[in-house]
Amino acid sequence: MARRFFNGLLRLAYWAVLRLKVEGRERIPAEGPVILMINHVHFLDPFVVLASMPRPVTVLSKIENFSIPFWGWIFKWYGAIPVRRGQVDRRALRGALAALKAGTLLIVAPEGTRSPDGTLQQALNGMAYLAHRGEAAIVPLAITGQTAFGRNLKRLRRTPVRVQVGRPFRVQADGRRLERDVLHAVTTEAMHQLAALLPPEQRGAYADLDRATTRYLHFVDDGAPDRPDEGDRDGRRTPIAGAVRGG
Repeated sequence: MARRFFNGLLRLAYWAVLRLKVEGRERIPAEGPVILMINHVHFLDPFVVLASMPRPVTVLSKIENFSIPFWGWIFKWYGAIPVRRGQVDRRALRGALAALKAGTLLIVAPEGTRSPDGTLQQALNGMAYLAHRGEAAIVPLAITGQTAFGRNLKRLRRTPVRVQVGRPFRVQADGRRLERDVLHAVTTEAMHQLAALLPPEQRGAYADLDRATTRYLHFVDDGAPDRPDEGDRDGRRTPIAGAVRGG
């Protein structure tokens, strides 16, 4: 109830200050655990996602945010999961896995922090671990336009913000435990999917889409999984346009 009320307030507030456009919302699975993988360049990013999703959402947020006056109370009230950065926060991992087990959408910024220059930074392996352990689908969400919010607010102008939803996929691991090198490979492949939805100047560490592979990604369309071709299983490069259809 608290989340539904807060999301309603967010939508009302965003209507006043943003022109929010979500493309591909129908790609969000209707049920089951889902990780929403976002690029994170502005404080608005998680709130934009909260206000635009058709299902309950759980947020991971750095523990420092819980000490900010007013906003700290909002994070606690909403049920956000505090994360201690710079270490393996097992309590946060347990909370995230519990949220996935409950079948909610979980917002994850794979880089672990806000980008200092607006481009994708080298990502950590936590999202791949959560997706594998939580048996969750991953949906890339590319958010653009939000960096103009401050300037437009001063001029009393609404800011156009676009959320592009990519193809959902699962980690393809054949039920085996993922070693660190495989987790890194999964992370890299997932980040290339997110990069493909962003303008070239924002792709950063994942700008070279010609190097993208899909060996460990099992794509899902309308609830039905695709069969990876032999090139995927052998780990050969697969054109990114074939992996992100309609993006």
